[in-house]
Amino acid sequence: MRGIFAAGVLDVFLERRFHPFDLAIGSSAGACNLSSHLAGQHGRNRRGYLTQMQRAEFADPRRFLRGGHWLDIDYLWAAFEREDPLDVAALVASPTRLLAAATCVETGRAEYLEPGVDNMSEVLRASSAVPVLFRGFVEIAGRRFADGGVTAPVPVEEAYRRGARRILVIRSRPADFPGPSRVECALAAAALRAHPALAAAFRRYRDVYARSAAFIRRPPPDCRVVHVAPERHLRTSRTTRDRRALEADYQYGRLAGARAIRAWAEQDAAAWPAAAL
Repeated sequence: MRGIFAAGVLDVFLERRFHPFDLAIGSSAGACNLSSHLAGQHGRNRRGYLTQMQRAEFADPRRFLRGGHWLDIDYLWAAFEREDPLDVAALVASPTRLLAAATCVETGRAEYLEPGVDNMSEVLRASSAVPVLFRGFVEIAGRRFADGGVTAPVPVEEAYRRGARRILVIRSRPADFPGPSRVECALAAAALRAHPALAAAFRRYRDVYARSAAFIRRPPPDCRVVHVAPERHLRTSRTTRDRRALEADYQYGRLAGARAIRAWAEQDAAAWPAAAL
């Protein structure tokens, strides 16, 4: 649910026609936010957080205690497709390439899947299948996947490996956030002990997060990063359904989006100083 901050950022980008990007990489809610953004569907992300994702059919801790899903992504995607479908044709036609990070259950490693017309729903669900809270995995071509945020929580290094040298990063945590606690990672690993590679990925989670944060703070000399992150912790948590908190963090994201556009323009000015006539 913290992804509503990025929804605000991206809506401002659409309103101001700010889109200088060749590649977009997202994990979990980030991949879903990017899909609506690249399809040009202004406001769709916000509607999802305030409508479909508010329902007990999607999020229900009591169901989890009875052995079901806390977050039922299968219900959620069916609701999206029925009530507010993604414009898949527009997304596929976008000149910006979209990659969605997902974690392979068998290897415990991040894979970067490119959604197309035939597998859009599967890829986005795979990237968003939060282990433990969703009691299952998403199968693609005979392989099982879970939430990409476990192994690629901030996929900035992957963008660099793929040739990006000017990168805009949107995070829903403050810049100094150290990553998930060791206790949280250990509990998740214990709950997933039947899937050893995925459990091992949770044990590495904190270190992976810290490495990505360090890259953002000190990128390589040939790389420039604009970092979009809240200056304080959001009012929204992973499972918040308080509409006032969600709306406040959406508006906070809009302010951050406007600042990001200015920061990008300032980088342009620094790189290309005005020439004297």
